[in-house]
Amino acid sequence: MKKITFLAAGLLGAMTSAQAESGLASFYGGHGRGGEMTCAHRTRPLGSMVTVSHNGRSIRCRINDRGPFIRGRVIDVSVSAARALRMMESGVVRVSLE
Repeated sequence: MKKITFLAAGLLGAMTSAQAESGLASFYGGHGRGGEMTCAHRTRPLGSMVTVSHNGRSIRCRINDRGPFIRGRVIDVSVSAARALRMMESGVVRVSLE
């Protein structure tokens, strides 16, 4: 029984860490409906929600597109999301995703 519990805990930990990501983010001119914060990601399911964090600020945005297609970038966020993260002046910032 202990082996099964240990195996289940290990698998759960592996699944959780597979969802966490970090890298560079940029923003694009897209706007969500009614100012909704949206983003583009290469592999996460369309329609899913992701938490994007930068410099102590975190937002939740809906993945509604594919991208970014520039090496080293993990996510593109909409203008409303970029404003909330206060990344408008920088353009490209380091973020973490959950």
